Amino acid sequence: MKRHIYLFLSFLLSASAVMAQQRPPSISSPDVHPDHSITFRYFSRKAQKVTLNGEFLKAPVALTKDTSGIWSVTVPPVKPDIYPYSFSVDSVQTADPNNTYIFANERFKRSIVDVPGDQPLVHSLQNVPHGKVSYRYYKSGTLGVTRQVLVYTPPGFNPNGKTRYPVLYLIHGGSDTEETWTKVGRANLIADNLIAQGKAKPMLIVMPYGNVRPAPMPDFTKDLVNDIVPFIEANYPVSKDSKSRAVAGFSVGGGQTLNIGLTNPDKFAYVCSYAPYTATEEFKKNFTDWSPNAGQLNKQVKLFTISVGTEDFLYEPVKQNIAMFKEKGLNVEPLIVPGGHTWMNCKLYLATTLPQLFN
Repeated sequence: MKRHIYLFLSFLLSASAVMAQQRPPSISSPDVHPDHSITFRYFSRKAQKVTLNGEFLKAPVALTKDTSGIWSVTVPPVKPDIYPYSFSVDSVQTADPNNTYIFANERFKRSIVDVPGDQPLVHSLQNVPHGKVSYRYYKSGTLGVTRQVLVYTPPGFNPNGKTRYPVLYLIHGGSDTEETWTKVGRANLIADNLIAQGKAKPMLIVMPYGNVRPAPMPDFTKDLVNDIVPFIEANYPVSKDSKSRAVAGFSVGGGQTLNIGLTNPDKFAYVCSYAPYTATEEFKKNFTDWSPNAGQLNKQVKLFTISVGTEDFLYEPVKQNIAMFKEKGLNVEPLIVPGGHTWMNCKLYLATTLPQLFN
């Protein structure tokens, strides 16, 4: 009997030792240091090569492996901001398995690292009153499906109060999702901070899911105008005139912003396009032979801005679009800044836009 117990205990100890060898060690990644340098770690005993890719790097950097199978690298101090990054493990892109902060995107598998500033940045969580982000569902008659939309309501919002709020309809980029503007763009925190500083008016920010494939892309314009706007106006205490509506978006969403706003100037008095991607059939149809009544449109649209970075891959076509709109006689205000086609610039564009709305 004792021998059986001894053998059983020996088996358990051996099994535990094997499991301990197979179990990944507990590691921390990323670690942001006080000087803004960052250490990244990845565990794999079998990988032959691991590299780090990030929008804070000019080129990928290699990680080195220790005897326990932990790969690591520390990058020099990084300018405070929020950055996407990923690992390439034997040429296969993967998010950081030790980081729960994931980039909201339908294609790219990336994680997020938040490098705080010595002073609070405009997108930082600050000690101010906070609004609320709600997940809502609406019936899209245009697309014939039920779809999700995120709604930011400002601090002090009372759904049964007498205050009627203006609304910003904010559209994400291609392959992003309706969560990208909050999880990566921090639209809710930017609004909280600017409202607390008295720089922006309390408003609703409505963030729809802009990808309507496999349906034709023009269907999103109809979905926003015919389904989303009526849903918001039926369920929230908002003003229903054009001077209380704005539309803005990034990349593909920036192109959608132009399609939506400039073809519906009676509905949106603020049109703010961020690094717009306009190589679409809808944009071509709307603006190739476009002959607007510039005087009337300039009266209807109180603010028309187009923003882009000088290193953005869309910089040249965006400049051409700005020139085209100016040639048509429209009062377009360009915002040209350093940087590329990134969500770091998106936060800058939004933080610039919000104080300009509903004045």
